[in-house]
Amino acid sequence: MKAAIITSFDLPPHYGDVPDPAPAGPEEMLVDVLAAGLHHLTRGRASGAHYSSIAAVPLVPGVDGVGRGADGKLRYFAQAPGQPGTMAEKTVIALDHSIELPDDSDPVTLAGAMNPAMASWLALRCRAPFRRGQKVLILGATGSSGSMAVQIARHLGASQIIAAGREESRLVQLHALGATDTVTLGDDRLGTLAREVDVVLDFVWGNSAVGAMEAVLMQRPNRSLPLTWIQIGSMAGEIAAIPGAFLRSACIQIVGSGHGAVSGREMLKELPTLAAEIARGTFRIDAKATPLRDIQRAWSQVPQTGERIVFTP
Repeated sequence: MKAAIITSFDLPPHYGDVPDPAPAGPEEMLVDVLAAGLHHLTRGRASGAHYSSIAAVPLVPGVDGVGRGADGKLRYFAQAPGQPGTMAEKTVIALDHSIELPDDSDPVTLAGAMNPAMASWLALRCRAPFRRGQKVLILGATGSSGSMAVQIARHLGASQIIAAGREESRLVQLHALGATDTVTLGDDRLGTLAREVDVVLDFVWGNSAVGAMEAVLMQRPNRSLPLTWIQIGSMAGEIAAIPGAFLRSACIQIVGSGHGAVSGREMLKELPTLAAEIARGTFRIDAKATPLRDIQRAWSQVPQTGERIVFTP
């Protein structure tokens, strides 16, 4: 079968032939892949840099997708580390890591949106005691997952959504997606705008997170007000040197959200609702269908603002 193939962690994948995968038991299923999104997680695993990467090549990249099995049902599936990649004509999925979709769902839209939407959806539904009317700060809001986080926070009922990022041109566009306030990372106004937030969705981490945390805590009028800081991504670095005084002087809880922090059972419980909202058109999604044979060119291409590349075999 045709597939994208990684032969070196330092090179983009190429289009070629690999053997068809085969299910190992009744808990697995061979599916025809209809669409597979190019996400940050996909790139991270394919480069060997992500904590869930499998340090062996050659491999087929792709962490999730939409496909159809021999039973004729349309499914969204997410691959655990070690499972076959999804950027191929066929892949093997674990049935307990998949959900059935309405047959009229658009595979390209679902494949492009589920992974970036899942990050903030699971964070707010599983990792924070989030309630309607609470206030949310999103660090790294100009990325694909960050811009989805703005829409999801609005959908879940946040009363204030502060979007912080580096690109001012992209920040301006987030007002239309639900941001009540926008500010660049490092701007002195960040602490003032976010001084009463209940939850922080942090896609940046590193020194940027330390600076933002200090700015928020310094301006916080009531430091006993609970603050849940959810570490989701590490665009500014894997290490954040958080001073102990931050933890002692405020009611702040720092948690992570990702594979491991959220159990497979919790994910499966949440994903059908999220998929239904995406299929219903609740969120603005710009998914670009790209033939899998163009993998090498598209992998290195810089997408347009908000655009999500989705490969179709």
